[in-house]
Amino acid sequence: MGKQDHAASEARAAGATIYSVADRAGVSIATVSRVLQGATVVSEPTRQKVLAAVEELGYVPLGAARSLAVRHHEAHGLVLPELSGPYYAELLMGFEARAAELAQSVVLVLTDSRTDLAAAVRQLATRVDAIAVFGAAPISGDVVRLLRAKKPVVVIAGEPHDGVEAVSAENLESARELAGHLLDHGRRRALFVGDPDSGPDIRNRYAGYVAAHRDRGLDAAEPVRVALREADGAAFAQRLLAGEYEADALMCANDELALSVMTTVQDAGRDVPGDVAVAGWDDVMTARYVRPGLTTVRQPVQELGALAASRLHDLVSGELPRPQPQTLPTRLVVRSSCGCPAA
Repeated sequence: MGKQDHAASEARAAGATIYSVADRAGVSIATVSRVLQGATVVSEPTRQKVLAAVEELGYVPLGAARSLAVRHHEAHGLVLPELSGPYYAELLMGFEARAAELAQSVVLVLTDSRTDLAAAVRQLATRVDAIAVFGAAPISGDVVRLLRAKKPVVVIAGEPHDGVEAVSAENLESARELAGHLLDHGRRRALFVGDPDSGPDIRNRYAGYVAAHRDRGLDAAEPVRVALREADGAAFAQRLLAGEYEADALMCANDELALSVMTTVQDAGRDVPGDVAVAGWDDVMTARYVRPGLTTVRQPVQELGALAASRLHDLVSGELPRPQPQTLPTRLVVRSSCGCPAA
């Protein structure tokens, strides 16, 4: 290991400071501060040297303290896996609308398009005062805790971490109710479509599915582990039509899967719910307008995004993290894809 690499490793181990960044870049701490605050008086070569030092040393400036010093807050960071599908778009809308009400801008990082995620998140932390991280984003608990040591952090629909605030929507009991509703229609070959390992939300939905079977003295099938995108639903439906699976009811982990499955089996001449009942999760707008209408669980996605933005603002303003996760209620929405009469 060279001298420069050794110095960087020591700085990371000790916790990089504005002084070590200045020393590494060969500039004053005032210049480092100007670069991190976005001042335009610094030359581009000097700015690049400072940013390189920040990246090499893993330095995360305490944006909250800097914001208080200048008497305003700069931005909130939001880390999401992607923006495809209605869920993430609604979450972003709620987060951004609430941030705007609080005079905050939003800096977005999409993890699915990043090859060096840790570096992208560290860079994000140099530009914002606080960060919300979606639970399904592939960020390790160690990275979340490292961020929390420097910035207020809120985890959305993810695993709780000590000292890190979490917000989510209720999943287990609503899933138990939804699965029970399907079973009470006399369905006995219900499948759960979605991967419980993809995040705590989906894991709890599968747990509710299992609990509903147990409540009725039935054995629950293993989940059909597919991703949550439209194309994955269509691919599963083709396998169902080919006879790889036997089912009279499908409880899909989100509406995107459910709508894709339902359309594919109907296009093949199968009847929903006559041949197979289909249910989803989220209650996206399309669920109301397809025929049959999609039975699903409504969760307050925009409200969840708004809550995360509000809590970031509160934490930056000096509030302590709440020790228990905040959980927003969800509710079963019965339409006719499950076998109920059309309203």
